[in-house]
Amino acid sequence: MDQVYLYALALGYLLGSIPTAYWLGLVVYRINIFDHGSRNMGATNVHRVLGKGPFAVTLACDILKGMLPVLLAPRLGTAPATFVPLQLVAGLAAVAGHTLSFWVGFRGGKGVATGLGVFLGLAPKSSILAMVVFLVVLMTTKYVSLGSMVAAGALPVAIFFFQEGGPEWFLVFALCAAHVAGFIVFKHRANIRRLLRGEELALGAAPPAPANGESAPDGE
Repeated sequence: MDQVYLYALALGYLLGSIPTAYWLGLVVYRINIFDHGSRNMGATNVHRVLGKGPFAVTLACDILKGMLPVLLAPRLGTAPATFVPLQLVAGLAAVAGHTLSFWVGFRGGKGVATGLGVFLGLAPKSSILAMVVFLVVLMTTKYVSLGSMVAAGALPVAIFFFQEGGPEWFLVFALCAAHVAGFIVFKHRANIRRLLRGEELALGAAPPAPANGESAPDGE
């Protein structure tokens, strides 16, 4: 592999692995986010545990963790023309870093906000459309998890439709977005089971106290 791709992988992973919610909870609120709510460091769990302000900070930082590697990657050097764009390599590494952060024992979030940041940098029109889809599903059902999965599935379709990335790369972008969507659905497999059982918590609902040390269900 060309050395510049290793730089892009390292850049993306290191930025993506910054555990925003964990550090915010630990430094400012003196709590370990992994011990509360769904025990997940996604923005939705931060909203349930810490409130709207920390949620907004976490969401913004998680989006930036995906967008910054995409914007910075071209500064690393010139990639061989036959390979995939550096921006895409760095972006996918950022999603991996967010979900498998070495700072917190290779734990992390579910990749939704960071994945959004990546594709806001790569395919802004499609990403904005996916955000609209998310909001429509959320307002209709009140389930963050369902909105996240439907929006993730809509993203590769939108990229293909708008042909973002140009004639050379839009198929690659769409395929990568489809793989990210599949990964996000996989990370939401517990949410899917709760949705099918009618046990998923709607947005704004207080989680029940966990029994026997189990994690409380959460939308994200």
